Amino acid sequence: MTEARTLLVGDVGGTNARFAIAHMVDGRPTLEHHESFPAETYPTFLEGVKAFIDGCEVKPTGGVIAVAGPVTDGEIDLTNSPWRVSESELQTLGLNPVRLINDFEALAWGAPVVPDAELASLGGPDAGDNDAAIAVLGPGTGFGVSALARDGRGGEIAMPSEGGHACFAPGDAVEDEILRILRRRYERVSIERLICGPGLLNMHRALAEIDGRETHIDDPALITAEALEDPRSHCGATLARFCAILGAAAGDIALTTGARGGVYIAGGIAPRILPFLKASPFRERFERKGRFKDYMAAIPTKVILHKHAALLGAARVAFSAN
Repeated sequence: MTEARTLLVGDVGGTNARFAIAHMVDGRPTLEHHESFPAETYPTFLEGVKAFIDGCEVKPTGGVIAVAGPVTDGEIDLTNSPWRVSESELQTLGLNPVRLINDFEALAWGAPVVPDAELASLGGPDAGDNDAAIAVLGPGTGFGVSALARDGRGGEIAMPSEGGHACFAPGDAVEDEILRILRRRYERVSIERLICGPGLLNMHRALAEIDGRETHIDDPALITAEALEDPRSHCGATLARFCAILGAAAGDIALTTGARGGVYIAGGIAPRILPFLKASPFRERFERKGRFKDYMAAIPTKVILHKHAALLGAARVAFSAN
């Protein structure tokens, strides 16, 4: 059975904005009329949304837009973008009700409805505890974190957070040195200073300093490209350390949120480096939690390959709220 309402869903990050029209079919969200464009295409966010709506044959009457950053009183300044977004401005386009939510909050809602075929295992069992929380995290332009709490009776609530800005915790002597070097530049070193696109460059430069060599690479995409071509190169060592720290941070977040239902890695980087990530120390560092190693071993870790998982989550929220 198809839900008759036509709703707008969006996913707006520091680099790209994605929109779609959402319907509900047999209790599951479906998406159509996808459109994606660089955030710099339109001077204001409102102009971008208007351009998308103008291109829709059937105009949406409400919706939910996921944005990269904390939402306060229906407004947001995107953490890694010059755009400002407000629910009141969106209502001038005929969207009412309309709601802004954190992008990783949307991913927390979306992860459970992503088809198994669009998930890639990074270790652990095929499935976790269906009554327990799940955690969603991942590197892209920044580092996002959220969780979906479950009450064991079918009730769910997403927990948006800014966990990517929690402190980076070194796991060995090399990471102690990375932290020391980054502290010269940043008063406080968060996970995001290392585990995201710009963070990969921070790490590469720090590792070069530790090795006593120079590096002239100034684009994280070049690090990734060389690492995938030659995993034994300096760039390969950087990406392996990136994956190891990602695993350690994912394990810390799983412990913090009690995510025995599973940990999902989202964002733009993990799918692009998937074979490398699978062969990396990610899972070993995820499980390396001392007395809680057995607890961690029972938690599945998966990469979300679905390009529009946040839009699926936004659609779940939109149809529950409208």
